[in-house]
Amino acid sequence: QVELVESGGGLVQPGGSLRLSCAASAVSFGPFTMAWYRQAPEKQRELVAAFTRSNIVHYADFAKGRFTIARDNAQNTLYLQMTNLQPEDTAVYYCNADPRDYVASQPYPNWGPGTQVTVSS
Repeated sequence: QVELVESGGGLVQPGGSLRLSCAASAVSFGPFTMAWYRQAPEKQRELVAAFTRSNIVHYADFAKGRFTIARDNAQNTLYLQMTNLQPEDTAVYYCNADPRDYVASQPYPNWGPGTQVTVSS
């Protein structure tokens, strides 16, 4: 298991930007597929973006063109740069570490506590 802690969430106006960070500890996250998921109230958790250990990047359709995922294996940190945020992006954003080298339909149960992102005027 990788211990994960997200940060960088907050309140932002529509059209604004945020950068989320996920710090991993206990073990190096180099061998893991790292991903961001989000869960809005009364909705299921959904994939936002993933960066496999083979350096293949996946984005949900809603994230393409607005969000950028990056990983720094030396710093054991995963990032999510979000731009042009909209109210529908309001959710708790979670970091995930998966030992499989692909994005599985069922996420591996290794989560951080999450960080709240609220987009509102």
